[in-house]
Amino acid sequence: MTDAGNRGVVLPDALAWLRADPAGRAWLDGLPALVAAVAADWGLRVEAPYADGFASLALRVRTAGAVPAVLKLQFPDRESRAEADALAAWNGNGAVRLLESDPRRRALLLERCEPGTSLLEATPAVRLDVLEGLLPRLWVGAPAGVGTLADEAARWAGDLEASWQRSGAGLPRAIVDEALTALLELPGEQDEAVLLNQDLHAGNVLAAAREPWLVIDPKPLIGERAFGLAPVLRDVGRHAHSAVVPALDRLSAGLGLDRERCRRWALAQTVAWGFDGKAVDPVHAAVALVLHAAR
Repeated sequence: MTDAGNRGVVLPDALAWLRADPAGRAWLDGLPALVAAVAADWGLRVEAPYADGFASLALRVRTAGAVPAVLKLQFPDRESRAEADALAAWNGNGAVRLLESDPRRRALLLERCEPGTSLLEATPAVRLDVLEGLLPRLWVGAPAGVGTLADEAARWAGDLEASWQRSGAGLPRAIVDEALTALLELPGEQDEAVLLNQDLHAGNVLAAAREPWLVIDPKPLIGERAFGLAPVLRDVGRHAHSAVVPALDRLSAGLGLDRERCRRWALAQTVAWGFDGKAVDPVHAAVALVLHAAR
């Protein structure tokens, strides 16, 4: 993508989809000035951007002390608004460290992962081992400022029927009904509330020097641990549908969680996140089918 305003910031092609929305266009056009202002305020030397940011601009930077870091400027969407709160709560335990944040400008200065290799490049067995090890480390006390799983489930439930209709009934009715029932029933029966990452998958885990693997780009919620398996199971299913149920059995037993609550939460979020306009994500559809059959 060409740089906005020709002021030295080359925007990755992964952000091009935002041009379809007026708010997205305005944010993209304002990025060069925003980068310059934040870099000046925090004493940063800006280097090359990362190419794969989908809802944020991530730039390699160096601090005034020449320390390598990452400047992340977020498109102001709802799901990522509490990322800084979550990273501060984890304080580097299994996740990248937050060095600075500016909530008004949605700017974060983050520890840089080196060598930064994605967990996606590891074998399926290693991926699952790493994610299983990270999950309980991330389940810390819930910080202020993070939205609740109950509120998010209510939002999903309210949108589900219309999303299914727009998709041309792209999922079997029985699966949508089960997901809706779960979204209505599960929030009121939750165990202890902890900090959750509803988008924990291998693509958001990077190799680092301080720890072997660190989580990046969280989408935090406050809710029960049983929900935490949902993104991991979907990540497993993205590579092998047949591995979803064995992973559900292993993770729920190994982490001391109720298998059926884990299955229902995973099905519910997979269905709720599975509609994109008039289309149904094929990975979400396949994983939902497997989870529905695993009752």
